[in-house]
Amino acid sequence: MATASENSKKGWVVCSVNQVEEAKALLRLGPIWITCLVYAIVYAQYSTFFTKQAATMDRKIGSLGFQIPPASLQTFISLSILIFIPIYDRVLIPIARAFTNKPSGITMLQRIGIGIFLSMIAMVVAALVERERLQIAIEAKIVDIPEATVPMSVWWLVPQYILFGIADAFTRVGMQEFFYDQMPKSLRSVGLALYLSIFGVGSFLSSFLISAIETLTGENGQGSWFPNNLNRAHLDYFYWLLAGLNALGLIFYLYFAKSYVYNRG
Repeated sequence: MATASENSKKGWVVCSVNQVEEAKALLRLGPIWITCLVYAIVYAQYSTFFTKQAATMDRKIGSLGFQIPPASLQTFISLSILIFIPIYDRVLIPIARAFTNKPSGITMLQRIGIGIFLSMIAMVVAALVERERLQIAIEAKIVDIPEATVPMSVWWLVPQYILFGIADAFTRVGMQEFFYDQMPKSLRSVGLALYLSIFGVGSFLSSFLISAIETLTGENGQGSWFPNNLNRAHLDYFYWLLAGLNALGLIFYLYFAKSYVYNRG
């Protein structure tokens, strides 16, 4: 039998058992990583289109006429996370533990799946709210006056922000824990890189999707889904599309998550 030194002289690559196991562990995470990208695509919307919607709505507080900045609504995501985490840790986990007999209550993959489902619900709510905003703009006859304020309170957007915050508490924390825990100790930094790359790639895919839809819907002189005048846009269609993609991604995620065998090493 050829020795390792003889094999290296012949140009063969000799891998240790640990290297093979590390490669296998990395490949096993691939399907989960890919199916989590849909969540990242949806997550990219709260800092873009949600803020643009808020800028067109009534943002006054009280009789003094003070208007809150549109981007300030993003604080509801952080607030919902801060409020929900203690509830999750002190209430939901003990209840789940009583049913599952697991110290963690639910598994890491179950936690991610719940977050993906909640993000889908958030997009459904966002689509319904946007449909209502467009209808109010039509009734107020300001569709072609983009600088006019739609007589609809900006607080209508708060539920979708809160849902995103709760979804974040499930998914982001679950993904960080999963990709760190399921990698061999020598590759745990790679696991964290995989977790972070989901949101980087997801943002890129979101931009690509928007560009593709704008090109397709704007052909032959048709109205694009994303014109500068948001009252002529169809963000509700886009949100429904994202909800559908999220549902499809969730189906594939559940398939791969069900067959995934945890690394107990």
